[in-house]
Amino acid sequence: MTIRVLLADDQALLRGTFRMLIDSCDDLEVVAEAEDGAQAIALARVHRPDVVVMDVRMPGTDGLTATEAICADSTLANTRVLILTTFENDEHVARALRAGASGFLGKYVTTDALLAGIRTVAEGESLLSPGATKALIGQFVATSPPSQSAPIPATPGLRDLTNREVEVMKLAADGLANDEIAAELHLSVLTVRTHVQRAMAKLGARDRAQLVVVAYKNGLMSSDPRS
Repeated sequence: MTIRVLLADDQALLRGTFRMLIDSCDDLEVVAEAEDGAQAIALARVHRPDVVVMDVRMPGTDGLTATEAICADSTLANTRVLILTTFENDEHVARALRAGASGFLGKYVTTDALLAGIRTVAEGESLLSPGATKALIGQFVATSPPSQSAPIPATPGLRDLTNREVEVMKLAADGLANDEIAAELHLSVLTVRTHVQRAMAKLGARDRAQLVVVAYKNGLMSSDPRS
C-alpha cells in the first residue's frame, strides 16, 4: 500500500527536494504541497494524506496551529503529523506533542531518516524514542497545561487497561521501542505490539505518541525520564 504524503514548508526548494526523495520510493507518494499552515489544513481535508510532513515556522498560520487543527479534525483521524524542527524552541515540541503530532525530525534530516520517519508514523508508531525528544517529553508535557484543542484521551479510560498494558505503556513513555520493551519484559515483539494497540484502542489514542502524553499527564511517569 502506498503511503500518501502532504508536504508543508514555506521553502519551495526544500519541498522540491523532499518530493523528489519521497517520490523515488515505490511505497511513498507526495499528493500535495503547502507553503503555509492554512494551506496544509485545507489540502489535508481535500487529499486525506496518511502523513503530513509539517514545518514549524511558516508565515501566516504556523505549523503548530495547523497541527492542532488537523489532529482535532475527526475527518482526519487517520492522518499523522510528522513535525520538522531544529529544537530551537523546546516549547514548540511540547505544544506539538500535546496537539497530537506523531513525531519529530530535525529540519535538515538525512534522507534515510526522513523516509524511515514517514513510514514509522504512517504505521501508527511514533518518533519519541531516546534522545532529545524523550527529555522534552519529561520536561514539558508533565508540567505544561494541555491545549484546549489537544485530542488527549480522558483519564477514566485508564481504568480499562490491564496491568500489563499499563506496564507496556509506561515503558513506551520512557522512550523504549517495541523490541526493547519485549526484551525488558521477556515478551515477544508481537505481544508488545498487541498490548500497545489495545491500550491505544481503549484510550481512543490516534497513535503511540498520545499514549506517551496520557502517561505523563496522568502521573504514570515522573517528569525526569530515564537517561
